Order: sequence, then C-alpha cells, then structure tokens
Amino acid sequence: MSVLLVISSVCAVLAGLVHVYIFFLESVAWTSPRVRRIFGMASDAEARATRALAFNQGFYNLFLAIGAVLGVLFVVTGSAASGWTLIVFSTASMLGAAVILAGTGRRYLNSAFVQGSLPLITLLFAFLGSLFAN
Repeated sequence: MSVLLVISSVCAVLAGLVHVYIFFLESVAWTSPRVRRIFGMASDAEARATRALAFNQGFYNLFLAIGAVLGVLFVVTGSAASGWTLIVFSTASMLGAAVILAGTGRRYLNSAFVQGSLPLITLLFAFLGSLFAN
C-alpha cells in the first residue's frame, strides 16, 4: 500500500475515533453539565427535552465510525475493494454531515471543522493514492 493510502487509512481511523467521542457525548453523557456547555444548552430541562434526539444522532456517529474503522481493517486484511468502499462511504458521510453543520450557523463552524477535517483528509489522500497507484 502506498504512503498516501496509509495516511488515508490512519486519518480514517482517527476520524472514527472522533465520531466515537461524539457518540459518547450525544448518547451517553448528553445531560451532564460539561456536555451541556459543549453543545451550548442553557439548562438541564433543554438537555432532557432533546435527549432522545441526541441519543439517536449519537448512534449515527457511532455507525459511521464503525464503518471507517472496519473499512481499514478490511484493507489491512486483504479485502481492499470492500475496505475502501466502506472508508469512502463512511468518511464522505462524515464530511457531508460537517458541511451541513457548518451551514447551520457561525457558532457551529468550529464543531464542523473538528467533525469534517479528518474525513476530508482521508478522502483527499485516498483519491491521490488511487491516482498514483496505477
């Protein structure tokens, strides 16, 4: 595997880890004071009112993380076509979600950057790696 594809794979795993962390925040720790501050919720009542939505959204992030990491495991174990399909789909979905988040308002730009930068790097290096592999 080329250096470009190795970099892409490492970034995919890191993107997955970021999304596991987001899962934890949204699905496990949503009502804690720390998470309320992170997500800009003014009160415990607001956190409780949105808990079911956040819980569901957290699992979307977890599933995308699993897809990215599982894709890398497939690539490493010799199932490159399946692995890269999972990596590209998962990280493109992560990036798409980050773009949507960025479009919802200026206060979300930092979160969108955190959520989308590693998936973007993953996709760029995967694309470059596929160009130079042939």
